[in-house]
Amino acid sequence: MSPRKTASPRATLRQLSLCLPLAFGAALPCAALHAAEQSQVRTQRYDIPAGPLAERLNRLAAEAGIYLAADGALAAGRESHALKGTYSVDEALSIMLDGSGLEALQTAEGHYELRLLPTSGEALEMNAVTISGKAPGATTEGTGSYTTYSSSSSTRLNLTPQETPQSVTVLTRQRLDDQKLDSISDALDATAGITVLRSGLGADTEQFWSRGFEIRNFSIDGVPSSSLLGNYLQNTAAYDRVEVVRGATGLVSGMGTPAATINLIRKRPTFEPQVSLTAEAGSWDRYGSGMDVSGPLNDEGTVRARLVADYKDQHAWVDDFHEKKGLVYGISEFDLSEATLLTIGFSHLSDDVDSPMRTGFPLRYSNGQKTDFKRSANSSPDWAYYENTVDNVFASVEHHFDNGWSGKAELSHSRYEYDAVVTYLSGDLDQATGAGGVILPTRWVSEPEQNNLDAYVTGPFSLFGQEHELIAGTTLSQIRELDYPDYGGWMGPWTSFDGSIPNIHTWDNRMAEPVFEKIGEGDTRENQYAAFLTSRFSVNDDTNLILGGRVVDWKRTTENHPNGGPDTKDTERESGVFIPYTGVTYTLDDVWSVYASYTKIFNPQGSWVRDVNNQPIDPEEGTSYEAGVKAAFYEGRLSSSLALFKVEQDNLAIWDGIAYAAEQGTTTKGVEMELNGELAPGWQLTSGYAYSVSTDEDDNRIVADVPRHSLKAFTTYKMPGAWDKFTVGGGFNWSSKTGYDLHYYTQGSYYVANLMARYDISDNLSASVNLNNAFDREYFSNVNTYGVYGAPRNLMASLKYTY
Repeated sequence: MSPRKTASPRATLRQLSLCLPLAFGAALPCAALHAAEQSQVRTQRYDIPAGPLAERLNRLAAEAGIYLAADGALAAGRESHALKGTYSVDEALSIMLDGSGLEALQTAEGHYELRLLPTSGEALEMNAVTISGKAPGATTEGTGSYTTYSSSSSTRLNLTPQETPQSVTVLTRQRLDDQKLDSISDALDATAGITVLRSGLGADTEQFWSRGFEIRNFSIDGVPSSSLLGNYLQNTAAYDRVEVVRGATGLVSGMGTPAATINLIRKRPTFEPQVSLTAEAGSWDRYGSGMDVSGPLNDEGTVRARLVADYKDQHAWVDDFHEKKGLVYGISEFDLSEATLLTIGFSHLSDDVDSPMRTGFPLRYSNGQKTDFKRSANSSPDWAYYENTVDNVFASVEHHFDNGWSGKAELSHSRYEYDAVVTYLSGDLDQATGAGGVILPTRWVSEPEQNNLDAYVTGPFSLFGQEHELIAGTTLSQIRELDYPDYGGWMGPWTSFDGSIPNIHTWDNRMAEPVFEKIGEGDTRENQYAAFLTSRFSVNDDTNLILGGRVVDWKRTTENHPNGGPDTKDTERESGVFIPYTGVTYTLDDVWSVYASYTKIFNPQGSWVRDVNNQPIDPEEGTSYEAGVKAAFYEGRLSSSLALFKVEQDNLAIWDGIAYAAEQGTTTKGVEMELNGELAPGWQLTSGYAYSVSTDEDDNRIVADVPRHSLKAFTTYKMPGAWDKFTVGGGFNWSSKTGYDLHYYTQGSYYVANLMARYDISDNLSASVNLNNAFDREYFSNVNTYGVYGAPRNLMASLKYTY
């Protein structure tokens, strides 16, 4: 254990499109514009059935590649005619809008506006329009879907899943609500191909793994967030969706392992007023409440805001554990003009825990026999605590130019403050007497900060008779962790503190509290400056080639200032590191496509990753390959993928119980399969299987505490007819055998089943029940030399009122 904190596949979607939210958070997304002559003259074949006007216009915009603006309320409650045949954009819009009382007028090059038909010879003035910064079809709030039509987390280009040459999973707002995935840890635990290892509870012990490597890359709206900023604390109430890109993502993140990147996409203000109130209560005295208010602040709708608040007060199945969590998130949008949008916002997270369990109990006694502690047992003394606060402020400006190009610049500042006294249960336990256990405490206090400037431009260009896309930008990041106190690390028999436990079987978690003496201070400064350029070339109507690269300059300086001793200073630097990316997609037909991608890996180790000589380990480097096939069924409402991958890596840091060692020649191979979306009206499904195995240069398996096989599935069904007020659902997570080197201790395969039900009491009020671990399976959420039990069977009931 570490001693420190640790649509159509053929559619070409453009960036920074115009999206028009309908009432209660639904959205009428739009695609960005083509050149004027293409939208006016070019014809193409459509096959769009009749249905809700907002949804059908969204599909037309995505397929045609047009920029469609409107007051979203205009489309509410209206139906579209079917569109089947070959038409120009103007003809297609005219057919779909016939009889609706609406028309689409071209107001500038490639721009269309949806408006009411003139009455009595007078044209009606439309409400102001705005760009949103959201990709067409990407927003998931209000869609009720388990999939999305667009994502930019892999390459920063807004692409459909079939156009993305990498494995991407999107946890939509509907899925987060259905499964009650309130924390990022729970959300990733429900994600195919991701393993969550918890070696504690209420501390910094969550580890997220994918493809044999730990995930350390997090982004918020595409802007990287340092691993020093407590990303595991994130509350999903502030986000529209969670996008998980598995594999190496150096093109967008600059640095990182070949595991995955987690991109959290914020909720945005809506054009129509909406309010959501929630309350919940569950097993182990868990209670919570929340509020989400959004809408325009002026009559014209050119200023909009949203405020989200969430609070939880909860205990757990572990004795003495108590946690209080709070979130306040606010965001405002200002239409400076029809083409320019200013966004400002903030978030405040707090998480205070009493008696956090940072390690579990030994899995074997000194005689080699297995231990058998109760699931309610806590290895933490009653004086341990963990206090966290994460603050973020951000501002961005987006502009859409008349030539189809767009630009965005975002400036953000994040600050993470933590103060913790945590313990480590060590020693060899005697089975007969219970003696031998020793509590090793430590204290951590720090306030790391990150400043980010992220800016890019994107747009279309023509070459060799084809239209292509380009995005270019820069990311400047400064991380500072200054004047953090050094309390000397873990305290044990070699210090003045005696943490021995006479009998672990009768211990009541009480013992004398240690006195922590400050022995010095430390400073860490880290800078990363990067520039990236990516182009998506339309080789022909069926083949797209993505070529990109990122150049990174990175520097980290670590200083130690011990009391009464000489200062030390370590500087690590990498300049001009080039990270290439190549991806190709080939469309087989309107449903199927194949892809392949290649990229390099570059990831400096954490400042605490040191070898046995207390020297930093060289950055991780390697190569990632991926190939697969994707499909979009039922007009994109159901998506599937099959991926094969291989990762070759050097300098993988492995903790051996004393220090880190750099593993060379590591290879990970595997396969992933997913199926997400709508199987039939009212029936949503998410499912995925993953296989991966990591070996060293001698072909011996390593990282065996991550399962070789895993399978996850969850489904919901809205009952038909007289039972349509009921929605029922359920699913499971299954993992194959795991264990610390598969010799010391092995946990066999197991599954955890979860159930849910929701009843719509009225149009505005609904009640939900989530039953987790329905069959009360006893399992360890992490198997090392120590074990921590996963949550037993538990129930959570909630009410939600919206208007």
